[in-house]
Amino acid sequence: MNIYKEIQEQVQQAFPALFGGEVDVNKITINETLKEFEGDITLVVFPLLKLTKKGPEESAKTIGDYLLANNPNIVSYNVIKGFLNLVMKDEFWFNYIIQYPKEIIQNPKEETILIEYSSPNTNKPLHLGHIRNNVLGYALAGIYKANGYKTIKANLINDRGIHICKSMLAWQKFGKGETPESSGLKGDKLVGKYYVEFDRHYKKEIESLVAHGKTKEDAEKQAPILLEAQAMLLKWEQGDTATIELWKTMNNWVYDGFAITYKNLGVDFDKYYYESNTYLLGKDIVEEGLAKGVFFKKDDGSVWIDLSSDGLDQKLVLRADGTSVYITQDIGTADLKYNDFQMNQSIYVVGNEQDYHFKVLKLILQKLGKPYANGIQQFSYGMVDLPSGKMKSREGTVVDADDLIEDMIASAKEQTEALGKIDDFTDEEKTILFRTIGLGALKFFLLRVDPKKRILFDPKESIDLHGYTGPFVQYTYARTRSILRKVNAQWTIDKGLSTMDYQLHSTEKELIKILYKYEMTLQESCKEMNPAKLIDYVYDIAKTYNKFYNDCSILSAENEQAKNFRLQLTQQTGNIIKECFATVGIDVPERM
Repeated sequence: MNIYKEIQEQVQQAFPALFGGEVDVNKITINETLKEFEGDITLVVFPLLKLTKKGPEESAKTIGDYLLANNPNIVSYNVIKGFLNLVMKDEFWFNYIIQYPKEIIQNPKEETILIEYSSPNTNKPLHLGHIRNNVLGYALAGIYKANGYKTIKANLINDRGIHICKSMLAWQKFGKGETPESSGLKGDKLVGKYYVEFDRHYKKEIESLVAHGKTKEDAEKQAPILLEAQAMLLKWEQGDTATIELWKTMNNWVYDGFAITYKNLGVDFDKYYYESNTYLLGKDIVEEGLAKGVFFKKDDGSVWIDLSSDGLDQKLVLRADGTSVYITQDIGTADLKYNDFQMNQSIYVVGNEQDYHFKVLKLILQKLGKPYANGIQQFSYGMVDLPSGKMKSREGTVVDADDLIEDMIASAKEQTEALGKIDDFTDEEKTILFRTIGLGALKFFLLRVDPKKRILFDPKESIDLHGYTGPFVQYTYARTRSILRKVNAQWTIDKGLSTMDYQLHSTEKELIKILYKYEMTLQESCKEMNPAKLIDYVYDIAKTYNKFYNDCSILSAENEQAKNFRLQLTQQTGNIIKECFATVGIDVPERM
């Protein structure tokens, strides 16, 4: 059992005898001791004072005396105001390392978690904003899976609507039959090129209309090319054969392009949904809700829901002409997902500009009495900015995902070659290494920030081999493997040896205490839905291991037991770094 939980339960069990009353285990707060105080584990006494009916120091001393007498792992304690600082025996930390299992396997859970991420539009290639979405979604799925949950990774592709028709129309008018094969462009880039081309012509037409006396507002609505795109959308919805064929052709170009980007980024999906198949879903559910009084109809025939009593406002769910809106589609798709997977939780990885939309969606599903409604949750994240400012797809000023990935790999190549440590690598090994470092730098930088915060992505900072970066952690892992290779033989620790023969160095103990928190950190990252917590943790491991490496000789240790123990500690450090990174989708190099 985890020592934090063990102490928590011991205090709960002893509470009636010590203080004459029961205590809720959740009120027993146990943390790691702050570095400025003596101790390893701290029990916070203040929340218990109403139940102990004694002062903080007396309460802490009473509990401390009990634990010292009843927990063989505790060697001493001290009380600082309302904080009980417990000192663990060196044997406890020593045994944790020599008895550590080869891998942590969480108890499998019955719950199924569906995580929807990426959700691109088929009118443009993926960009830096999509990369953050994909990296966060994949990491979150990995964290849930590592905690024993059944996870489903889903992607709802937005493959219909006016924005798609803009690309289609521009290609039809100006493309001269250009294809990915004839142009040498990835399919998604080719389609994105015509989305930008549409916007260029649209702006010109607006300027012309304004010059001829139209207001800007009227010009934006009456530009001929926009009216043509709207007419094309109507044809698509009516099933016009030629329009549908063009749509299929251009979307297939995009899907082929997306597949390459996803592979290069190292993300994947268990299930794809397509808006063209789901946009009509939800209409029947709205009709059912109307009959139940959940929705109401206005005089023009449109259907709404009044959420003002819930602190929101009225929301349109069906237009007067009977056509659906986005929320209608999302209601239907949520139902479809549940029918497919019966998930306990459905998480949407979506930017924070959609916070209101998902509050409304969840509330509507709750009012409809859907069994999955309470499990609807938005994983909200902030947008990505660049030193040069915001990105705009329609103006062609985005940071293309493929270009960014290649740039990161090129930067990794440049920095690694400058160090001159890979002369004995084969060309294939170099290629794999540069990719591992470049992608690791990109993903680590995007994951290290709390998802809710807006992020300023700096490629140069992310690739640095020193500091709070992915390459620094990767280098630390490679260092652990290098040390173990030098042993050049199997080695084991005699588990019968006592730590009485080997006193832990303070930095060794510091490193072990961090490694000990691996399972707890994994659980907290899942509970808080925050990959940054795991990233912070693995960085702390790397930073502390490098301190240990400088403070404690490993291969030239003072005796064989110290050498073997430090090799075991080195191996376990590398294993946990690798597991943490694998959980969030980052690879590690064996050599660097």
